[in-house]
Amino acid sequence: MATDRIVGIDLGTTNSLVAFMQGESPVVIPGEDGLNLVPSVVALDERDQIIVGNAARKYLIETPERAVYSIKRLMGRGLEDIQEELQLFPFRLAEDLHAGEVLRITLGKKTFTPPEISAFILRQLKRNAERFFNAPVNKAVITVPAYFNDAQRQATKDAGRIAGLEVLRLVNEPTAASLAYGLDKKQNGIVAVYDLGGGTFDISILKLHDGIFEVIATNGDTHLGGDDIDNLLIKIAIDDILGDANLDVSRNSEVVATIRKAVIETKIALSSESATEMDIELPQGKRYQREITREQFEQLIQPIIDRTVGPCKQALKDAGLKPAQIDEVVLVGGSTRIPKVRALVEELFQRKPHTDLNPDEVVALGAAVQANILGGGSEATENMLLLDVTPLSLGIEVAGGVTDKIILRNSTIPASATQYYTTQIDGQANVAIHVLQGERELAKDCRSLARFDLKGIPPMTAGMARIEVKFLIDANGILHVSAREQRSGKESEIEVQPSYGLTDDQVENMILDSFDFAEEDFRRRQVIEARNEADTILAALEKGKKSPAWGQLTSDEKKKIAKLEKALVQTKGEDDYSAIRTAIDLLNQGTMRLAELMMDTAVGTALKGKNMDEADMGEGTETGHPVARADFE
Repeated sequence: MATDRIVGIDLGTTNSLVAFMQGESPVVIPGEDGLNLVPSVVALDERDQIIVGNAARKYLIETPERAVYSIKRLMGRGLEDIQEELQLFPFRLAEDLHAGEVLRITLGKKTFTPPEISAFILRQLKRNAERFFNAPVNKAVITVPAYFNDAQRQATKDAGRIAGLEVLRLVNEPTAASLAYGLDKKQNGIVAVYDLGGGTFDISILKLHDGIFEVIATNGDTHLGGDDIDNLLIKIAIDDILGDANLDVSRNSEVVATIRKAVIETKIALSSESATEMDIELPQGKRYQREITREQFEQLIQPIIDRTVGPCKQALKDAGLKPAQIDEVVLVGGSTRIPKVRALVEELFQRKPHTDLNPDEVVALGAAVQANILGGGSEATENMLLLDVTPLSLGIEVAGGVTDKIILRNSTIPASATQYYTTQIDGQANVAIHVLQGERELAKDCRSLARFDLKGIPPMTAGMARIEVKFLIDANGILHVSAREQRSGKESEIEVQPSYGLTDDQVENMILDSFDFAEEDFRRRQVIEARNEADTILAALEKGKKSPAWGQLTSDEKKKIAKLEKALVQTKGEDDYSAIRTAIDLLNQGTMRLAELMMDTAVGTALKGKNMDEADMGEGTETGHPVARADFE
């Protein structure tokens, strides 16, 4: 049915597109203006009506306070995340914005969140598709950068929902580009996706195993793209006009817009011609004419494209690969049409990149392939694997019986995620890994999937061990859980089938329960985590009492600490999170001098050549759950 049609959308920083599968091939749907690319620009017109795309571009020049572009860079990010970038973007944040709040952008006299602004772009793409099909379009696959975190992905889903779209899947952009080229049919190999767009550069290394892509390394530069090339050529032209015609046009927005248009046309022409001429009409009846050869152009832009080399080499290093091990290279982004860029990529990866598909469209085309797979497919996609989502969150039990979610509900599978933990007991030799499925905050309220132990950890002070827990769900829904202590290399793993044995009704009930008990669960989790912290500080105090530093305290200091210790022990048994938290803070403050004396002692001991971490740890026989989310990064 037409109403069930699923489209693929590339929600881009500079341009956005919508595509669908027409027979055996993916095709981009043009907009009202007949163009495939919809600029990711949103503006408010004089009547406070929303304008999107090419029509909104003029507002960037004429009334920039009523227009915004590159909103993708703010998706899922907070005020504290963007402090260093504010001066680089023309974003006008709401004046009453505070840290911790969702960002709001001012357009005219109105304010909008980044997902709302992205929703305007998505709504325009939705309208383009509905006009093309003459039928409603309510479902979509949307692409996101591989490096997008959960908050950025959730913001993208929110934008889709606001636009009236059911977002069936978020697909990584490099994966979509690879799908567009049908590289998934190769079954196995390593693919590099080089994406040089208008405002950003991304490099992703993908591992293809049994037709499934896993992003194994990603890098890039969020302030590097074709815009840098345009701005360089515009500056040269403005300087030439000032020198040749004695005209300063740098503040004349209309002339600068004309120069930008000529520069872009020149850049495009030099991708296929050896030379071209810029001819620009200037005020006072003057003209600017200049011939530019491809050789001159390439010399000018060399420093800009060279900036992509570092991220590429770092991505290869992170993936543990050499260029010769790359099997396929895919180009994404309009700037990869430049012959010099293609030559650079070929030299970097030691093989010719794929260039058959339009680099501006390749991500949207791949999204359309994925949409077709989800919609039941055609002959072109019937043999492709139908990727699924995990119906419930997966995680492990951590200290105090709390659930720590590692792969969240509705994550696309295959999926992988890693978290880092540490030990809670001095000399702890074994860590109990209890794998859970569900949405509740406490382990006892979730479904137990499996248990295994990570054994043989060398004795260390509590908190010193670095335990990497990795969850990987393969294409068949099999969950692989591995735990590895990074300092010693000890590791263990298990396989479980996370969704078997649960009906749709059971899944639904578990999700509903998580909503019904959310407030109570959160309160209980807070109490448990506060008790865990209380235990940690009390254990540290006991150790402090046995150290030489304790003897350096005055009698009054010891009495005060004893009083605070007794108060925390008593409060810890209650269910009042705030009271426990207050008692912890008071004991922390009261033992500040003891901690400083212990640190002085530790430094003195270390200088004498004795390693404090190895002292008095015993042989290590304790087993305990890991402590949640050790902050090693």
